Amino acid sequence: MVTNTKKKKNLFERFANWATIATGSSGAFIIAFGVIIVWGITGPLFHYSDTWQLVINTGTTIVTFLMVFLIQKSQNKDSKAIHLKLNELLASHQGASNRMVDIEDITEKELDQLHKFYVELADLAEEEDDITCTHSIDAARENHTTKLNNFKTKPHYINARKNHSKKSNGTSRT
Repeated sequence: MVTNTKKKKNLFERFANWATIATGSSGAFIIAFGVIIVWGITGPLFHYSDTWQLVINTGTTIVTFLMVFLIQKSQNKDSKAIHLKLNELLASHQGASNRMVDIEDITEKELDQLHKFYVELADLAEEEDDITCTHSIDAARENHTTKLNNFKTKPHYINARKNHSKKSNGTSRT
């Protein structure tokens, strides 16, 4: 059960949340833009010296270095929240495969196998005229064959196949 975690957040997490909001704001962009303008204007004053260039290079490098970690922290948290929401949807939907819950932890090779399966499933779905059809991983071929056999006798399927044949033969009317 989720409890009130505001009190339990550590100092870094509170800082990271604040910094993410602050650095993603319009004000932060205006300040950064202002710093660049001031730096550019001061160029003639410092005769465009190496030190003048080093100031902006060092400053932007430090900010970029720190922002990489801040952005990664924020994205990790967002990614985890999205995965949990998707897992909840999968777990609560009767037709969904529970094998997909926590799928982010499987290997790249296993992800590639699943991708191939869904490409094949998409190819099977293209043969149907009902875009609301869904399949689980284990029953995709069986569902497809059963549905296709049932649809073959229905007028909407017969009409859809006729229209598809006309379009593919180039005889469709526009």
